[in-house]
Amino acid sequence: MEVINALGRRKTAVARVYLKPGNGAIKINNRDLENYFPLATLQYVVRQPLNLTDNIDKYDVDVRLDGGGINGQAEALRLGIARALVKIDEEYRPVLKANGLLRRDPRMVERKKPGQKKARKKFQFSKR
Repeated sequence: MEVINALGRRKTAVARVYLKPGNGAIKINNRDLENYFPLATLQYVVRQPLNLTDNIDKYDVDVRLDGGGINGQAEALRLGIARALVKIDEEYRPVLKANGLLRRDPRMVERKKPGQKKARKKFQFSKR
């Protein structure tokens, strides 16, 4: 089997995921998962699609992450891994879909409007 690639996005983070048969190593920008995401919750988020499909030790994951914060990057990576697994085997689709891992989260930061303090907050009104 050749290398399978997929793309995952969340907020402004973009994850380019490359999956190949291996022993479960996850490399993010040439760093280990535990080194890149020190929080256990973010490591769980990244491994979630592999755990649900029982592939935690079957594939090596190589990732190029860009943009966003650590939470957005972790969720972008989760979507990319889930999409790559579906490309490998269509049988994984119902399990991943039922857990909401194939849906791209569309929420983005609303832009700041001119003449206002932030996106929705206005400057304080003074009557006199």
